Amino acid sequence: MTRADSQIRGLVLDFDGLIVDTEAPIFEIWQAIFARHGQRLGLDEWQHALGTHGGFDPAARLAQLTGHELDAAALERATSEQHWQACRTLPLLPGVARLLDDAERLGLGLAVASSSPRVWVATWLQHHGIRERFAAVCAREDVARVKPAPDLFLLAAARLQLAAVACLVFEDSPNGVRAALAAGMRCVAVPSEVTRPLALPPCDLVLGTLAEISLAEILNRLAASVVGGSHASGAEPACAANDASSLRQASASTEPAR
Repeated sequence: MTRADSQIRGLVLDFDGLIVDTEAPIFEIWQAIFARHGQRLGLDEWQHALGTHGGFDPAARLAQLTGHELDAAALERATSEQHWQACRTLPLLPGVARLLDDAERLGLGLAVASSSPRVWVATWLQHHGIRERFAAVCAREDVARVKPAPDLFLLAAARLQLAAVACLVFEDSPNGVRAALAAGMRCVAVPSEVTRPLALPPCDLVLGTLAEISLAEILNRLAASVVGGSHASGAEPACAANDASSLRQASASTEPAR
């Protein structure tokens, strides 16, 4: 079977903000909590929580701002429950289904690599009927270090039985892009509603949505680009954009990466 870029043999997808936009609800939930305490939570601080785990502690920050001792465990339980509820009606993001179809048609391996807990990722993949389309699902519990370390992507490649250079990563966050680059993989950035205003590290291609162009065109652009050099023709340089029941099992220990 002919491929536009024969070097790429597998795709590794992030989950939060790339497959389903689970990032916007949790940010809004915490913003509302801060507002109830007379405080503001901006993206300048929240960005450190995106695509990773432990980069920003909103409960600790709120306690610092208010000068009051807060029940952090209770806050985490409440926000986690709200997050699960808010995500129940979220669809797959535009272009996700077509990307999976195209990858299977081209005979490319598929994996998910997420800094979130396995129960979070697996539950939503199952909810949307796409879990079985991925040969590997790598989550927070599987590695010693989450993104921006490369561990999750390297594990995904190993489980696909592919070299890192044969994998193409799709990511929405700066931390995810950094992890892909650290793993020695090519990377397509597809910023989400939350991550769109953030500056991205240099990557191979930046898209508005996965529905923007086909996988074949993505591979064509990668094949035409200089490996490790300039972006493919037509791709923007990575930069900041303009500002812009069983699923209720959540607890603080199953809180997703933001």
